Amino acid sequence: MLVHMELCRIIISEINDQQVIYLREVDGDRMFPILIGIFEATSIDRRVRGEIPPRPLTHDLLKNTIDELGGELQDVVITNLMDHTYYAVLRVRQNGELVEVDSRPSDAIALSVHYDPPVPIYVDDSVIEEAS
Repeated sequence: MLVHMELCRIIISEINDQQVIYLREVDGDRMFPILIGIFEATSIDRRVRGEIPPRPLTHDLLKNTIDELGGELQDVVITNLMDHTYYAVLRVRQNGELVEVDSRPSDAIALSVHYDPPVPIYVDDSVIEEAS
């Protein structure tokens, strides 16, 4: 079962290699962290604060590519947690078909916040249970 989650916190540390984002259940109390890289964390943070770069950065490029090719990012789904590594997919609707594209969760979440409103984030219930 997929659970609707939202980005609720970003922790950026200038002295650590790994940054942390927290996802919280939209209609519940569960929450869990995901360690991400500095590039993805700053990309997410910039968008959350409404800062738009003068030229497209990586996640802007991906959003623009999906849009220009006639696709629509329906949602992002964190599908699995294996050996302390999360797995995700971008679910893109194009020509009436749903295409799933493998993604790191950090990139999927960064892409989701590049849309206004942000694209929904879902997490498989088993992932939440294992991460908690």
